[in-house]
Amino acid sequence: MQPSTFNLPTIFSITESEIDLNDLLAKITLTSTGAAAIFTGMVRGVTSRDNPHETEFLEYEAYIPMAEEKMKQVADEIRERWPVIEGIAVVQRIGKLYPKTPTVLIACTAAHRDTGVFDAARYGIDRLKEIVPVWKKEVSPTGEFWVEGDYTPKPGE
Repeated sequence: MQPSTFNLPTIFSITESEIDLNDLLAKITLTSTGAAAIFTGMVRGVTSRDNPHETEFLEYEAYIPMAEEKMKQVADEIRERWPVIEGIAVVQRIGKLYPKTPTVLIACTAAHRDTGVFDAARYGIDRLKEIVPVWKKEVSPTGEFWVEGDYTPKPGE
């Protein structure tokens, strides 16, 4: 029996605090949950593709009210595409973050692993990168620059 969507746990937040995977997973897990797909993005200290370089740290900024509203939109889109998803967590860190630090987490739970839970989590991170207003400045030994995305929002997004 699928729980009512009104009772399904959904977390979306911008935070300066460390991302606590165990706490988030506990909050989006139901007694019917048998699978969780989790994506965590990290700060790389060394980038080897495209423009190879070292990174000392990243600085993330966000307009929190708008970013959290867009995160809610991402969660709503996941629920629309994958109605079997039980819990969803979308969390983005801001502030000064050093290599090997988790910066973003998308987690989706479902009753079984073959219900689209992997696809839902992948969609979540891809969509977050597209529409959530979070800005990233990269600081390296050779200077600093704002990292530009390549997505242009469509009207209404």
